[in-house]
Amino acid sequence: MSESSEHASPHKFDRRTLLTAGIAGAAALAGGPALYHWANPRGQVFVARNQRYDGSLVQTIQDGILATGMQPKALFGKRVLLKPNLVEPQRDRPQMTTHPAMIVAAAEVFRRWGASVSVGEAPGHVRDTEVALIESGVGEALLDGGVDFADLNYQQSAWRPNRGRRSKLRGFWLPESVAEADLVVSMPKMKTHHWVGVTCSMKNFYGVLPGIKYGWPKNVLHHNGIPETVADINASVPKSMAIVDGIECMEGDGPILGTAKQMGLVLIGPRLASVDATAARIMGLDPQKITYLQLATRNMGPLDDSMIDQRGENWQELVSPFQVLDKPHLQRLRIDRVGPEVS
Repeated sequence: MSESSEHASPHKFDRRTLLTAGIAGAAALAGGPALYHWANPRGQVFVARNQRYDGSLVQTIQDGILATGMQPKALFGKRVLLKPNLVEPQRDRPQMTTHPAMIVAAAEVFRRWGASVSVGEAPGHVRDTEVALIESGVGEALLDGGVDFADLNYQQSAWRPNRGRRSKLRGFWLPESVAEADLVVSMPKMKTHHWVGVTCSMKNFYGVLPGIKYGWPKNVLHHNGIPETVADINASVPKSMAIVDGIECMEGDGPILGTAKQMGLVLIGPRLASVDATAARIMGLDPQKITYLQLATRNMGPLDDSMIDQRGENWQELVSPFQVLDKPHLQRLRIDRVGPEVS
């Protein structure tokens, strides 16, 4: 991946980050039964800038996880599933899918802490998952890294009740790798979306549902409302966190046909709605106007910036408005606009 001289130096952390990481590290040494304190009403989001796919991503991801309060000792022997976005990979459109370097780096971090790590995805537009692995470059990277891959589209599934109750769906079929995971890590690409404005860590969980049950694409979810089903799926999967690939992003006609936008960012946090709210603000969009984020706050974290503990870089210094399609329901999402909610 090409890089500018601006992005050539390692990421920097301010004093606040180092202090926070130190406190978290001390907690990690002390150990404890919980990976994260998900019951905390506040959100925690770490943002790193000047990131590159050939840079020190392992260190960045480790720093970010510690800074947001995870206790690594609690990960020993746990099953961690990394869920990237491989929606419709094409070699000439790397801005569409999670970069392999991000996935391998995250796997290394969790392995260092004694977790059993696998990668799983159920591409919503590609029936042949092997094609998705080849086109994205993820298959080769996982092979080199010795990381197992689970084809969630065809795995045996377990029925789980709908814990969100925002849509009419009574429950979801979850592949065994998802249902049995101790921690599911959403690893999305930071992109615009032509229907709901933003697709990030929460929308990425559409890809945990098996195509063999929901089809290609998963229209049963669309017919039951995208915002409602996004919120419901997120409420129904096991414990989760987010590691966002915001290095090379997508703007315009996302999530598939948009153009690349270089941001050099990595976002990390235990509460997905708070992570996505911070991503939206950086993109110049108002998270309070994005309906699936509003629906998810009960379970997935606050959207109000005053309720989110920001670690690492200040998001306000990183704002670079993303282009969105010239459609009223998308233009109203901009932070400098006032308009009704959209779904």
